[in-house]
Amino acid sequence: FLASGGPATLFDLPWMPLYLALCFAFHPWLGLAALIGAILLLALTVLTEKTVRRPATEMSGYAGARSNIALASIRNAEVLEAMGMRSTMASRWAEANGKYRQAQMRASDVTGSFGALSRGFRMLLQSVVLAIGAYLVIGQEATPGIIIASSILTARALAPVELAIAHWKNFLAARQGWHRLSELFREFPATEDRLQLPPPRTELSVEGIGVVPPGERRFVVQDITFSLSAGSALGVIGPSASGKSSLARALVGVWPAARGKIRLDGAAIEQWPAEALGRHIGYLPQDVELFAGTIAQNIARFDPSPDPATIIAAAKTAGMHEMILRLPRGYQTEIGEGGASLSAGQRQRIGLARALYGDPFLVVLDEPNSNLDAGGEQALTQAILAVKQRHGVVVVIAHRPSALAAVDLLLVLDSGRQHAFGARDLVVRGTTRSASVGTLQAVAPEEKASG
Repeated sequence: FLASGGPATLFDLPWMPLYLALCFAFHPWLGLAALIGAILLLALTVLTEKTVRRPATEMSGYAGARSNIALASIRNAEVLEAMGMRSTMASRWAEANGKYRQAQMRASDVTGSFGALSRGFRMLLQSVVLAIGAYLVIGQEATPGIIIASSILTARALAPVELAIAHWKNFLAARQGWHRLSELFREFPATEDRLQLPPPRTELSVEGIGVVPPGERRFVVQDITFSLSAGSALGVIGPSASGKSSLARALVGVWPAARGKIRLDGAAIEQWPAEALGRHIGYLPQDVELFAGTIAQNIARFDPSPDPATIIAAAKTAGMHEMILRLPRGYQTEIGEGGASLSAGQRQRIGLARALYGDPFLVVLDEPNSNLDAGGEQALTQAILAVKQRHGVVVVIAHRPSALAAVDLLLVLDSGRQHAFGARDLVVRGTTRSASVGTLQAVAPEEKASG
């Protein structure tokens, strides 16, 4: 918008009253003609605003939908190819693109039509001013120079309005972008400089938290309270849509708690600088996303000067070291965008190594064994035990009971609320008739096996 001709209008408009006043100074009839012309052009501007607003808003929405379809198709290209969905998704994109083009054409037609109308009206008004000036000269009420001066001033007075109409679509697009940015900044305000706190070493405490996804008003998790000391491992179970992943996002600070507090060694996580907090947290999300680069860079979280020994230690803890060494270039193997060259299990285990990099105090694993084979699940159990042995805290969210083999505490969620919390044996025995009965009964054989 700033690179277009629109902003020039904002600098010219304040001079409009001065030009009109000079026209009145030449003769009241000239000033009145210029004033009537300015009022009519301003009315055209208001009409343009009301007419263009809807297609411009639709155009913005269709542009976003078109981009979302394209990005989703790129991310799921293998699914589209394997299941014969390419033409279907292409049709959806073409439909969204067609709606975008139609909205763009409507907005362009409106602004173009009103722009042409304003230009024609301004030229007509200049002719009227010249005719009035000529009549005044014939009647010896003005000099010939007044004709030229009044014509120039009238053109200068009305040109900004004409420019505003011609660039009104740009004005609307800029205003919509400003509003979207303002909403985004309200949802995610800038973080102020915070005092550097000592690394957490003793406790994670959750005090009656409630979690609301960004942009929504409904609580998906509420009234969750528990405390974990160093060396503890907590398993979080419950039926689908019970709030497990939402709780995980709140624990690592991705979604701020709408109420209550999450504390590390007594300090609420919002008191930590974001970069400093990230060094003390390891997070493996349910949908693992890796980045284009080498395996070493992904494990090291793209640290510009990583310690090779720390990278290898994280890979060994995740049980990936030998597997990485068998790759063509070892740790320097390029994995492609999103880890496209790796299997789902390999991506998940590299994501686990990334979560363990630097020995963070709090490690949150969301469905960490969803793509793992028996060997991978055994490596996951050993990784959880390793975090416990170095006096870290592990939170494991799982449906499959094999991920809970190394946990000593259980938290049961149901409909976003805390249904049970305590020692694993006690929770399993005391809640077999709960909503999570299937999951809990599946945990029991693991207990006996581990015993």
